[in-house]
Amino acid sequence: MLIRVRYRDNSYDMLKAWRLQEYLETGRIDAFYRSGTWVSVGRDPVRDGRRRDYHGPERRRQGNTQ
Repeated sequence: MLIRVRYRDNSYDMLKAWRLQEYLETGRIDAFYRSGTWVSVGRDPVRDGRRRDYHGPERRRQGNTQ
């Protein structure tokens, strides 16, 4: 899958999805196109690639509860 990106110099390109995280981490891009809208790096919520452990109550259904 290709993702539209805008570099810091306002040029545009298409990146393979698996490269997006690398470009976010190295600060190469200013924005990328997601779900029909542009996401601005540094302003809009963007995943950071780190796994987050959930510390709240367990809400998933456990076992067979029929």
